Amino acid sequence: MAIQKPFCKTQFSVFLLVLANVAVFVTSKSTIEPCSNADSCNALLGYTVYTDLKVSEVASLFQVDPIALLTANAIDISYPDVENHILPSQLFLKVPIICSCVDGIRKSVSTHYKTRPSDTLASIADSVYSGLVSADQIREANSISDPSVLDVGQTLVVPLPCTCFNGTDNSLPAIYLSYVVNPEDTLAGIAARYSTTLTDLMNVNAMGNTAIKAADILAVPLPACASNFPKSAQDYGLMVPNGSYAITASHCLQCSCGPGSLNLYCQPASLAVSCSSMQCRNSNLMVGNVTVQQSGGGCNVTSCNYGGFVNGSIVSTLSKSLQPRCPGPQKFPPLIAPPTSVIRDTMFAPAPAPESDGSIGGIPKSPSVLPGVLPAGLAPIGGPAGIASDACSLINPLGNFPTAVLLLLYVKFMIAIL
Repeated sequence: MAIQKPFCKTQFSVFLLVLANVAVFVTSKSTIEPCSNADSCNALLGYTVYTDLKVSEVASLFQVDPIALLTANAIDISYPDVENHILPSQLFLKVPIICSCVDGIRKSVSTHYKTRPSDTLASIADSVYSGLVSADQIREANSISDPSVLDVGQTLVVPLPCTCFNGTDNSLPAIYLSYVVNPEDTLAGIAARYSTTLTDLMNVNAMGNTAIKAADILAVPLPACASNFPKSAQDYGLMVPNGSYAITASHCLQCSCGPGSLNLYCQPASLAVSCSSMQCRNSNLMVGNVTVQQSGGGCNVTSCNYGGFVNGSIVSTLSKSLQPRCPGPQKFPPLIAPPTSVIRDTMFAPAPAPESDGSIGGIPKSPSVLPGVLPAGLAPIGGPAGIASDACSLINPLGNFPTAVLLLLYVKFMIAIL
């Protein structure tokens, strides 16, 4: 009769450690911003279209305004029936969302998805939402006990990553893009793509080195034009990334940022149909109009500016100033036609890895939290590490072990207890 070996607690602890590290090894990392108040901010998601989809279908995936999706990507909205334009598979888009404070961390929980017959949590996370969320995050957000069983037509909450960091980067207005790292990416390539520096990206994401791996999610700061609307305005806190547009005031106004200036400029939108008055009081000027008059002391500038959308009405303010020289014509970010194909190395493509970059890939980037603050459910194996930032890194001591080694340890453990 075979004698069964006693089950050792030490062996069991080793098994749990190995199993935990296998799980951590295959889990992507993202920057987490703890929060303690109920405020929200504008944020962006970097999304890769997983199949040919209409503009309205992509907007529906994230419950955002189709026109807002187009303007965020500087796509011309004057094209006929533009909301039904078919966007090609693998097109990279910036999706505007509202970033809230939920359970002590920044995230967006306004997105809901209705399941289809062929769906799994993994396919929804990795394909439909292009890696912006994990299957485990969807399971936890919806209290799903058996992820292998999904009811067709079931509505799922899809928690999406976002950060605010007070709407600034190095004390200048900024909006943050949640960017899913691609296999060919390097941190230098991402920094170059979004006109920032390696140091800035490392500070924002609390990274101790430049190593990143595919499926990590980085917070990328984008220079932006900030509004100064009253809190009573429906579009309070509006920020527009440099080089793009935003639609507001019930499609009545389109605001732009840049090029060459981080001053928000708003004017009537091409879609404006039934709108409240856009004329400044005691003036013949409409929102967006500017008059200049040269004088001996400089240039007298009068402008009619947008001041927010309050109780269904457009607030306009008349501004007069004396400037050293008269401003030139307003410059606008270039608009593009609705895309019909994917072209690499455009503003829509993921960041390529420069050949000259010497970064070492394949090492998981650590998730980030503030010192001493851990979101619920996050149990790091290592301790805080990295450089000073609004977020703080957590490291995984066995994260660099090859998967085969971890699996071999597991097999040896199973043989030992049999």
